[in-house]
Amino acid sequence: MKLQQLRYACEIARRGLNVSAAAEALHTSQPGISKQIKSLEDELGVEIFVRHGKRIAAVTEPGKAVLAIAERILSEAANLKRAGEEFANEKLGTLTVATTHTQARYALPKAVAAFKKKYPKVRLVLHQGNPTQICEMVVAGEADLAIATESIAEYPELVSLPCYQWNRCVVVPPGHPLLKAHPLTLESIAQYPVVTYDFAFAGRSQINKAFEKRGLTPNIVLTALDSDVIKTYVELGLGIGIMAQMGFDPKRDKGLHALDASHLFESSTTRLGVKRGAWLRGYAYDFIEFFAPRLSRGLVEKTVMEKAGSAYEL
Repeated sequence: MKLQQLRYACEIARRGLNVSAAAEALHTSQPGISKQIKSLEDELGVEIFVRHGKRIAAVTEPGKAVLAIAERILSEAANLKRAGEEFANEKLGTLTVATTHTQARYALPKAVAAFKKKYPKVRLVLHQGNPTQICEMVVAGEADLAIATESIAEYPELVSLPCYQWNRCVVVPPGHPLLKAHPLTLESIAQYPVVTYDFAFAGRSQINKAFEKRGLTPNIVLTALDSDVIKTYVELGLGIGIMAQMGFDPKRDKGLHALDASHLFESSTTRLGVKRGAWLRGYAYDFIEFFAPRLSRGLVEKTVMEKAGSAYEL
């Protein structure tokens, strides 16, 4: 039995039983993967996958148990490698952080600057995506940390730790009637076309929930993947923007005005996601603490190694 065989089996399951996609992801050939999976099944004495002709159609009941164990073995093998790297040279390596555009653009720069100052020889990689994509990167071992507002708590494979709370603002061009609305209300906002986040992003569910509670249906004319795009289309006159307060910079966004909307929407919590049971390099803990000072190494280590979910909240 080889680790590579276990890796092939888990990747097939991860890719929706698509052997071609698994082969492409692992930079190998489809026949090679199929041969290794058959060899693994012969050694174990059970079939991992149900086949219809040459196509894999499902995972067998024994296969589900095999894949669960294989995932644990691969995770521990990765931990073993990281432990060796940690003791060989604690100031060399790579830290991969998966996050959304808004976090990368507005929340992470100070932490990144502090980290690079302390660890100039560590390669820091930022992967951007929507919350589902970045969680799956960490689950698959393609990233060490996930930072997002949505989705992290929905993955049992990940430990979800709260970093900070934030709320929203309404962005309007100069001279807009909402600038005279005191107080700002959902009813007044609903009178205008709205540009806001895509459904997968940054507390969009909180926005929907607030309007639904008041029996209102906002006229959402455009959804975007990040705050900068929202501001661009507000400047073009497509509507008013509802976005994260952190995404508005008065010095840079001089052609727009931001109205505080924290009294209209529930706060959202940005969270850190780490794969349960993962061994993190020492510099990863420093990065976490630069970003969220509440999350000390002791707290993160304890939570990551727990079998159940974290009870720690802000």
